Amino acid sequence: MSVYDEFSGVYTLLLTPFNEDRSIDYRAYEEYVSWQAAFRPQHLFANCGSSEMTALTFEERIKCAGLAVKNSGGVPVFATGNLRSTHEEEIEEIKSLEDTGVSGLVFVTKGMCDRPEEQFEYLSELATHTELPVILYEFPGMRPHLMEPEVYGRLVATGRFKGIKDTTSEITEIEKKIVLQGSSNVLQANIPFLYDAYELGARGVVATPTTCGADLFVKMWDEWVRGDKRAAKQTYYQIINLDNAIDSGFNASAKYICRLRGVNMNWYTRGDHKLSSARMASLKAYVEWAVSEGIFKS
Repeated sequence: MSVYDEFSGVYTLLLTPFNEDRSIDYRAYEEYVSWQAAFRPQHLFANCGSSEMTALTFEERIKCAGLAVKNSGGVPVFATGNLRSTHEEEIEEIKSLEDTGVSGLVFVTKGMCDRPEEQFEYLSELATHTELPVILYEFPGMRPHLMEPEVYGRLVATGRFKGIKDTTSEITEIEKKIVLQGSSNVLQANIPFLYDAYELGARGVVATPTTCGADLFVKMWDEWVRGDKRAAKQTYYQIINLDNAIDSGFNASAKYICRLRGVNMNWYTRGDHKLSSARMASLKAYVEWAVSEGIFKS
């Protein structure tokens, strides 16, 4: 019997396209979501770190989640539901996201990882306000963000939490959560250790290069699940190259790769990113090479 369930697999992160004035380009967002969904990942993840979720207003996050559902082609959409300041506001965000039709919620660790008992009580109580499945997220934007494995194991035991986006980036720490995952899913964010994490028992991936190369991650996952480790290793090498290509200037770099791959979106962010003409030329050369080698479809 497979160890994988409906919450395993590839969680494709969704970028937020902006106009030059940094307002959200919702037309481009809808086109982009449809493009991502066409690769048929197991899930889409709206309002994530790569979406610049903390730079979006509450109203923008709800609208983006709704448009993700509308344009998902049936791919289940998860969205972060505990970004607001007060408990009452968090509950409002949860209910508003439920109304959009998302299939699941993501709770960030909220910078509480130095207070494990308080964190356990907070997340356990918050989960009582929804019937939707919940995935945890060690979001680096709210530190300390790395959850103790024992806390994760206790949360899994409640039956309310279906997985965690692990961002420790240390294989020994990843393994500690895998040992305690039970029927849940440790989802890997670190690309250098992606293959090794699968070997240890990780049950999926939620990583920044999925924003512009979800097709590679779906390919590797399919190869892994059917037991073709040799093919999965080769695809992993291609993913490493993609990760290196976008490393400088993410997420503007990922947005520009999406544009080069045919999505009508700009590279603008709400951060201080700048893509020089040289950086854009480098990304263009990478995409041309990937297309010429059959790694990306033209």
